[in-house]
Amino acid sequence: MPSLIRDRAASTPAMLAIFGDEALLRAALRFEAGLARAQADVGLIDAAAATSIAAACAELPDVELLAEAAAHAGTLAIPLVKDLRGRIADPAIAALVHKGATSQDLADTALVLQAKAGAALIVDEARRLAAGLAVLTKAHAATPMIGRTLLQAALPITFGAKTGQWLLGVDAALTRFETEAAGALQVQLGGATGSLAGLDGKAFAVSDRLAQILDLAPAVAPWHARREALAALASALAILVGAVGKIARDLSLMAQGEVAEAFEPRVEGRGGSSAMAHKRNPTACQTALTAAIRAPHLAATLVSALPQPHERDLGGWQAEGSVIAELFQLAHGALSVMAPVIEGLEVHADRMAANLAAAGVGTDTGESQNIALRTLAHYQKDR
Repeated sequence: MPSLIRDRAASTPAMLAIFGDEALLRAALRFEAGLARAQADVGLIDAAAATSIAAACAELPDVELLAEAAAHAGTLAIPLVKDLRGRIADPAIAALVHKGATSQDLADTALVLQAKAGAALIVDEARRLAAGLAVLTKAHAATPMIGRTLLQAALPITFGAKTGQWLLGVDAALTRFETEAAGALQVQLGGATGSLAGLDGKAFAVSDRLAQILDLAPAVAPWHARREALAALASALAILVGAVGKIARDLSLMAQGEVAEAFEPRVEGRGGSSAMAHKRNPTACQTALTAAIRAPHLAATLVSALPQPHERDLGGWQAEGSVIAELFQLAHGALSVMAPVIEGLEVHADRMAANLAAAGVGTDTGESQNIALRTLAHYQKDR
């Protein structure tokens, strides 16, 4: 069974729910109900039949029983469609369930529906983090500190110049993610070999109408074995996690006792040690860095699955769903812990000044203040 203790430590209840079993089944049922409605809207089946199919899709099947049946069958669609047909008294209408579709159509569209819901959470939390970074950058545009290269004291900078770099990283990664999400969140309908057979010449009308019903982008053509959009979405998520991880890495180093320049805000019961009462551990940074270690390898799974043979792969697309889910969960987990850290960050400007003085490299911060201000102007130009 899934481990809530392990999964909750890395993500949020909201994102875990979006990619949970019930959400997956609801997305699959939306596909089947939407498919029937689309076919009725273009005159392929009777409206009454579509209504009966939609009614059959209204109630979730037993998750555990369906999971066992899907594992046995090798795909969710087989037992789910069987269950839906069994709920419809009229055999002629029951036979119309899943008309013209194949197992991968259901799996891909359900995944995309989950990803769309997950993307909205990612965007909201990333914007929150960016806004917090903008406030921090403005407040400390002129706050002097020692710059560090190769992990050693180098020359003076300002803290605002550092946080401005964090802001640019998150903002650019978010823009990339939104762009890739727009390209990836497409309906999938292709039928057995992606030829759109079995829909009486109305396949494109059905597919486009289904996209409208599900509020997804229409597809130019079925994308059963063409997975670059999902790979790009996964890569964008990994890059966003990496941008958050950069912040976490810097802050965790600044929070070392010997440095003591910035600390995560104090929260009751958080950041302590079970063995050493004096410790103040950067727990949010830990979560973000853990995600940053895991995310690149997950994205690589989707990139490695791109050469999928012929019209449908064996093992390639089947590997993607759980990986995409994990990437969304890690990304939202990292964002959700770092946003409040940035909003409540304890900045010790006196320690920054003391560490700068101890380095003996002077006080010339170059154009650091202007870099911070230019960064803010760039971030705010479209807002």
